[in-house]
Amino acid sequence: MSALQPSPADAPPQLSAGLDLSDPALHAEHDLTEVWRTLRAERPVHWQPARHGRPGFWVVTRHDDVSAVYRDARAFRSDRGNVLDTLLAGGDSAGGSMLAVTDGARHARLRAALMKSFSPRALDGVVRSVRTATRGLLEDTLERGICDFAQDVAAHIPLRAICDLLDVPEADRGEILALTSAALGSEHADAGPDEAWLARNDILLYFADLAARRRAEPGDDVISVLAACRPGGLPLTDEEIVLNCYSLILGGDETTRLSMIGGVEALLAHPEQWRRLRSGEVTTRSAVEEVLRWTTPALHAGRTAAVDVTLRGRSIAAGDIVTVWNASANFDERVFDRPGRFDLSRTPNKHMSFAYGSHFCLGAYLARVEIETLLDGLRTLVAEMEATGPSSPVYSNFLSGSARLRSAGPGCERRVRGSGRRPSPGGHSPPCSAAMRVASYRLRAPSFLMALEATLRTVPWARFSSAAISPMDAPVATTRRTSRSRSLSKQSLPWVTQGNTSSSRVSCPAAPRAGW
Repeated sequence: MSALQPSPADAPPQLSAGLDLSDPALHAEHDLTEVWRTLRAERPVHWQPARHGRPGFWVVTRHDDVSAVYRDARAFRSDRGNVLDTLLAGGDSAGGSMLAVTDGARHARLRAALMKSFSPRALDGVVRSVRTATRGLLEDTLERGICDFAQDVAAHIPLRAICDLLDVPEADRGEILALTSAALGSEHADAGPDEAWLARNDILLYFADLAARRRAEPGDDVISVLAACRPGGLPLTDEEIVLNCYSLILGGDETTRLSMIGGVEALLAHPEQWRRLRSGEVTTRSAVEEVLRWTTPALHAGRTAAVDVTLRGRSIAAGDIVTVWNASANFDERVFDRPGRFDLSRTPNKHMSFAYGSHFCLGAYLARVEIETLLDGLRTLVAEMEATGPSSPVYSNFLSGSARLRSAGPGCERRVRGSGRRPSPGGHSPPCSAAMRVASYRLRAPSFLMALEATLRTVPWARFSSAAISPMDAPVATTRRTSRSRSLSKQSLPWVTQGNTSSSRVSCPAAPRAGW
């Protein structure tokens, strides 16, 4: 609990006493533009008091202050967790093991080792693969005439890139895509939580198996880099390798995908900007930065004060939870001219969508390439886009974006007409006219980052058993997981507790971490 708790009279006049920034519905169902503007103007460092048995926390909203907190890793630590719900639940059990929730010298050494795999030169092959795959996805979509944009296009691009980085065998990528989709959500409104639990555990088991193979036969992929890494002179444990793979496969996928979906929605809502992009009046490079600012897929980041510190005259006590809100910083009128305007030519564009400082997103370059490749493909291959159906937001206090674009019938779709332009040499021309249904998936939980909150409130690791779930409840994942569990039972993995041959228990981390 903070040493300083302002009374209701101190609250900004436009803020309700019952305003709860940890409530996913608040972010999904309300436009918080005026809330953020009021906080930036009147209480840039705001205290939200404890409620519902959860501690209070600080809310930092101005761009300069958000940047200052990100930069000062000594005063504001990440190793207790870096998303609000994890911090409110008591902290992150993977602290000190996973890059995103590690600080100090260990973080610096682990990040330096991984950066070699994320440099532009090292990513050259991955970038070529992303560009080829993206164009192919768009051309196939136009040829079919109807698609689900989120699943048929946006879901494949970042996931393919991460699988290339981790050198996931081509034969396994369909399974990884299915598991990732199941872990993050479901297309079916009546789907239960068991499928998501199975998928998360299956991802852990898959990478445990892959990590063991890479220890025996190392390559030049990220898993091999992790297996060979010795931060502090000691090799990473199997648990640490798998947790970092887990973070990469999910953290590198979710926010980029939401930016892509949000970017398309923004272009549809701002036809003049779509025209400017297609005509070449604005570059795809500047367009990417504005899409990242405008969509701000990660609403906030969380920290814990390591020492007593003063920020904007407010006394923050050691141990306090401090949240920095990218959703506010990216629209700060002190930094951005007319921040409420979607402007693809905006420059400079000092958004905070990749965080800042020592925890600046490890995969920022790759994410930018993926979004730029999509935008370039759209402006090259697509002549017109039309939105005829409403969208549904993600219910999350961490993620921002559309969870589903609803279809009410044959006429409720997004239509895209091919431009008739020839693709790059070696390709084939798309048809001059095609209809493309663009509908996003529906997330099962408010966010995968908060899905385990209730379970992890009192224990450091959640133990999930498939014994209570019949194959009828999880038709695909259960079969795969049972097979993989049997193969792993021969290994000595202290973080996996084996059950019988038809079920097993596997530790599941609190959540994938914000950023990479």
